[in-house]
Amino acid sequence: MNIGAYTACLHNYTLEESLDILKGNGLTGAEVNVGGFIPSPHCPVDLLIGSKTARDDYLGIFADKGMRLAGFNCSGNVLSPLPDVGPRHDYDLRRAIELAGKLGVDEIVCMSGTPGTDPDAKYPAWVVNPWNGVELEVLEYQKSVADPYWREMDKRAQDAGVKLAWELHPHNIAFTPVNFLEFADRIDAKNVGVNMDPSHLMWQQMDIVASIKLLGDHIFHVHAKDTKLYPGVATRGVIDSSFGPVPENPADHTPTGMSHYCSSWPEDPAWRFVGIGVGHDVAWWTEFLRAIKDINPEMNVNIEHEDQSMSQLDGIAFAAKNLLEAEKAA
Repeated sequence: MNIGAYTACLHNYTLEESLDILKGNGLTGAEVNVGGFIPSPHCPVDLLIGSKTARDDYLGIFADKGMRLAGFNCSGNVLSPLPDVGPRHDYDLRRAIELAGKLGVDEIVCMSGTPGTDPDAKYPAWVVNPWNGVELEVLEYQKSVADPYWREMDKRAQDAGVKLAWELHPHNIAFTPVNFLEFADRIDAKNVGVNMDPSHLMWQQMDIVASIKLLGDHIFHVHAKDTKLYPGVATRGVIDSSFGPVPENPADHTPTGMSHYCSSWPEDPAWRFVGIGVGHDVAWWTEFLRAIKDINPEMNVNIEHEDQSMSQLDGIAFAAKNLLEAEKAA
């Protein structure tokens, strides 16, 4: 399989340095951010769109290092009603599709997004459970926004020869395999599929292998990230809202990437993102990779380091060691 890593957590290193770090840990590919929530320090998007020479030089960096360009990442909220979020993330995604087509990058990781509750809404609204009828009305409005938007993006992706791989991440309108399949059926999706990041489904206590089998060929890309449930889940549940503001101390920031910081975790959390092997052992990851291999033995599987307890370099090294061990066994 093609085992690499997402470079957002290495934003303070140059692209060349980042590739050396990944290669030094036995990895063969790098997924690079091109917009959305996180800036793109490892990819000068505008320059590359406008210059074939620049594109050739950029691909040459990967070739010189003996590494693959294993996907773009443009995760954001393209449907946000916030005027400084939705339009900017939409612009980034459109540019990402254009650039991916010109560079021959097959996959772009992104998110379905979250609109507001109605045409006049100021903030995005995530409907967790529409048991009460009014939330069903909100969901119908959100579908009326999302479906035509993604129908257009699906067509753009088809024209560019690119696949869009959604993260099934809570806070988005599509955050489960069933959510995605319902959407795909509504718009007859061809080039919009799934980025299988098990950590988001672990958080929701899903059966990951069953989810992989259900999604099948809709899985276009994989993020390797682990989640651990903690005793706090007994009284907080998995949809706990007891988070605080971003930590003041930079050393306490979650290593998600440049200019994007997550809220503070509660002292007794229900769950946390952890290094590969902390939440689930190598044997579990072996079964995960076997299930992915059944769909596509050449799948890009990229480590995403977001374990706050580990440094950038330690986190990448720890994850790479365990994932490569699992890959050999798979």
